[in-house]
Amino acid sequence: MEKKSQTSNLKLLDWDLIEYNEAWQKQEALFNETLQRKSQGLSTENHLIFCEHPHVYTLGKSGDEQNLLLNYIQLQAKDATFIKTNRGGDITYHGPGQIVGYPIFDLENFGIGLKKYIYNIEEAIIQTLQLYGIKGERLEGASGVWLDVGKPTCRKICAIGVRSSKFVTMHGFAFNVNTQLEYFNYINPCGFTDKGVTSLQKELGRKVNIEKIKKEIFLFLTKIFY
Repeated sequence: MEKKSQTSNLKLLDWDLIEYNEAWQKQEALFNETLQRKSQGLSTENHLIFCEHPHVYTLGKSGDEQNLLLNYIQLQAKDATFIKTNRGGDITYHGPGQIVGYPIFDLENFGIGLKKYIYNIEEAIIQTLQLYGIKGERLEGASGVWLDVGKPTCRKICAIGVRSSKFVTMHGFAFNVNTQLEYFNYINPCGFTDKGVTSLQKELGRKVNIEKIKKEIFLFLTKIFY
């Protein structure tokens, strides 16, 4: 069941576990509604959607299908699907235990561009990680949040891939909390062949309360954007 809450002008929608294509269609509806309101000179709302997806690999517009290392039969055996999307970035994995965030924001409400928007999302994840004693960092030339930047052990904990039109955004971020990391073994994540992937659970050595993490991310995003 969809849960709603609101802080300032940021509306939170929680779709829980939802098929990727269904979430994509619902995103597109909000995205197009926001674009239509803008074109009519009306005020726009900003939505933050949280959800989790069943096992799925998604490919961005500029992605390379060769970064998926499974064929169709192997995908079925892993109970996973493969979907080409209209977001930026290459290939990534979504699955249970991973917090997926889809901000449908009108960046003109905040007076910022896409580069600053991505920076702000990264900052919210970095500040959330700090609550757990983990130092999240940015990696030059790549989006997302990483650990041990500049070391052979450099690994990604949060991926970002967005689409925007007329300063309205969709798609977003995928934060590995209690993610089944073995599913990343079957792709070159975001096109990287030399960098690993991690999760909050792996770093802490214990499972983490996902609902608590969602609240923390929401509060940091509200603080950063407002």
